[in-house]
Amino acid sequence: MGQYYLALILAEKTEQEEFIRYSLHPHYYNNGMKLMEHSYKNNEFVVAVENIISPEGMFYKSRVVWAGDYADDEPFTDINLHKMVKKIDYNDNTIPNLYKYIINHTKKQYVDKNKTEIHPLPLLTAEGNGNGGGDYHGVDEYLVGVWARDVISVNNEIPVDYSELVCKFKENLNFS
Repeated sequence: MGQYYLALILAEKTEQEEFIRYSLHPHYYNNGMKLMEHSYKNNEFVVAVENIISPEGMFYKSRVVWAGDYADDEPFTDINLHKMVKKIDYNDNTIPNLYKYIINHTKKQYVDKNKTEIHPLPLLTAEGNGNGGGDYHGVDEYLVGVWARDVISVNNEIPVDYSELVCKFKENLNFS
């Protein structure tokens, strides 16, 4: 069976637990829940996540994770982030994809979305990739999840002293 993902905005980390500030569900944007069913450019679901972490968004510079239902359990609990989501707010309105760069403020890195075939935000922030059908398997697979839970935003300008993370995610039609 395939692994299902939700996009989550996390609060600042406490010592023992994570607090989910906001969650988005791909079905409410007419998308499948498997990672590769919605990880493409100009996808309404991913654009909605970009909008809320943009300079105009309510969660600009927030910790982002694409939480898979097969991901490891949280420390000191017997459930993972995906299963912690209790109520999901689906009232987001999407606007056009206006931002060229995804910025990681934790690692001081950025990705130019125009340099990859697949939208990098879900892949870079995914937890649990490789544990279910529909996950990403392909070029630069080792980068999947390296930004999970980091402070992320989108912008058209690169912050000073940030380095480029080059990822070459490509469409793989055999992602079952």
